[in-house]
Amino acid sequence: MTDFFQHLMHEFDLPLKNPVLVFSLILFIILLSPILLRKLNIPGIIGLIISGVVIGPFGLNILEKNAAIELFSTIGLLYIMFIAGLELDMNQFKSNKNKSLLFGFFTFFFPLSIGFPVCYYFLKLDFNASLLTASMFATHTLVAYPIVSKLGISKNEAVAITVGGTILTDTAVLIILAVIVGNSQGNISADFWIRLIISLSIFSAIMFLIIPRIAKWFFQKLESEKHSHYIFVLSIVFLAAFLAEVAGVEPIIGAFVAGLALNKLIPHSSALMNRIEFIGNSLFIPFFLISVGMLVDIRVILSGPTALIVAGTLSLVALFGKWFAAFFSQLVFKYSSAQRQLIFGLSSAHAAATLAVILVGYKAEILDENILNGTIVLILITCIVATFATEKAAKKVIIESDDDQTELLKTNYYNNEHILLPIANVDSIEKLVEFSIFIKNKKSPNPVSILSVVSNNDEAEVNIIKARNKLEEFVKQGSASETRVSVITTIDHNPASGIARISREIMANIIVLGWPKSAGFIDKIIGEKVDTILNNTDKTTFICHLEKPLVLHKRIIIAAPPLTEFENGFEHWLTKMAKLAQELSIPIVLYCVDETKISVQKVFKKSKLSAAITFIHFDDWDDFLILSRNIKENDFFVLVSARKGATSYLPSLENLPTKLEKHFSDNSVLLVYPQQFYQNVGSDHYEDINTASLNIGIEKIQKIKKNIGAIFKKEE
Repeated sequence: MTDFFQHLMHEFDLPLKNPVLVFSLILFIILLSPILLRKLNIPGIIGLIISGVVIGPFGLNILEKNAAIELFSTIGLLYIMFIAGLELDMNQFKSNKNKSLLFGFFTFFFPLSIGFPVCYYFLKLDFNASLLTASMFATHTLVAYPIVSKLGISKNEAVAITVGGTILTDTAVLIILAVIVGNSQGNISADFWIRLIISLSIFSAIMFLIIPRIAKWFFQKLESEKHSHYIFVLSIVFLAAFLAEVAGVEPIIGAFVAGLALNKLIPHSSALMNRIEFIGNSLFIPFFLISVGMLVDIRVILSGPTALIVAGTLSLVALFGKWFAAFFSQLVFKYSSAQRQLIFGLSSAHAAATLAVILVGYKAEILDENILNGTIVLILITCIVATFATEKAAKKVIIESDDDQTELLKTNYYNNEHILLPIANVDSIEKLVEFSIFIKNKKSPNPVSILSVVSNNDEAEVNIIKARNKLEEFVKQGSASETRVSVITTIDHNPASGIARISREIMANIIVLGWPKSAGFIDKIIGEKVDTILNNTDKTTFICHLEKPLVLHKRIIIAAPPLTEFENGFEHWLTKMAKLAQELSIPIVLYCVDETKISVQKVFKKSKLSAAITFIHFDDWDDFLILSRNIKENDFFVLVSARKGATSYLPSLENLPTKLEKHFSDNSVLLVYPQQFYQNVGSDHYEDINTASLNIGIEKIQKIKKNIGAIFKKEE
């Protein structure tokens, strides 16, 4: 018994050695520190850093900085940079690339120009040490990025230019580091520059030309192997980090570039993105933050006035340099004070690249122990300031954006959006569910409702159970991307009337239909099911034929007929297409007349849609199929049509599924029928006697006459 207690006590000898106990302790810290410190209004990130200080080798010495901690810390750091690259809105980044370049210059120039004189004249460092320390001020680590990601403002322009500036300034600083180390060792020569330029060029070619093609092939061939997708992505991140190191820059640059390379292939609302963020924010990133805290030696503060002076000077210079960069960015780009504070918060934290610069300089004996210890204190101070500043600014930005969109958000129509997905063929449902999740308004509490209409016969109850069991697995698909999916089964003699009835019962405002199969003789005589659904509903209706996974498309080509801007559902479908383009990080090309172009531009400005869009004038709607000449294999073709009797209805847009199958057989195609009338206007009671119903009857008779005439012509 005594041996047992001795063995047990030995397990708790400090620092802890048992890997199971170490891992358990860290998990409890990740779990409890944000919860406990939230009561004090202290951000969770600060709680994790402070926890690292307490349990680290310079605190209570509960844990030592061993290889396992170092491994998880490295994974977390790479994860932060990877997610930053992955969540970057590429369309917005391209449209703001000049702003990112200018901010990158500001956030590099101001800290460097302030820091060098302070280090050289005030701290009395030599030229190499002064330049290296000053360049450290120019770096920043996106420690506070999880805050903007969690609050849903990662696509704000201020965030986009800060993330874009990160890659520019950190790359410049790390190149300066390589130059200074080489200079201190006397290795700077023409060969050094040639080797660096060639290696970076090869690295860029691999990441932006080869990796996306491999990823696209992998996602297409193993579309159903969802778990393999995550392992593949993780492998690419670490491969990119290693290749960056081989190229002569820091691994964090490789992780960020991996995020940019895979950006278009991993939509923000996809299940894969949800898995990446969940595992990173739950495990790897907290590990990194704890490891940053473990570097801080509180005793340095008490070792004498020199350490205090150095630590205080470095911290002040670092914060003031970043504040000036944010201030000048606000002046030049005309940002709000909240956006300026957001830029300052995101760019003021020093951790990853700062540590890389200082540790390399310390090992090369360019920097002394005072600079090393002062930098570790700087890391703690700047991380605390950055976290508080980012969280406060992010909340202000949310309030500002909500105020700007009050006209849009005050309508229950958008806030309570409900998507109905009637399904006839279970085999094609996965892509339709993915499409519905991508276009869904995340603020709506309503689920995506999958509907199966069962024939009203003796086996109706058994068929309902079978249909429900088949559709339940797609509920899991939605939950994987944190989107609620519900299953509805109903009985009706006619599937079309069942769909129309359920759409009214659940007050759906979007109906997503699969592509209709070729109609038989009876369907041609009495009207196809799709026509019946369109005639019996006035909801915005999308009819989808998805030839390939959505992430493999490179452009969204929209053809909108004249007067389409006067349909009540115009703004609705346009917003959905912009959201889809943003999710897939691809541009929109819109073929339309000039009047429609002006209306689209107004909607984009009013709703602050960030999707990249270009306009091409097109008015030959009697022969609109000539557009097929301009459509490439990876284009997603969207044709906006209209119900008969609508403002923008054109006779040339009849029998569209048949025409589009013939001319766009290799493309994914989407037919859009905008909402024709406003909902809930009290006209339901008069549905049977309105002119639309009379028109439908006349059109049915004309259609029967036309089809019978066609049959006799064929016989002749």
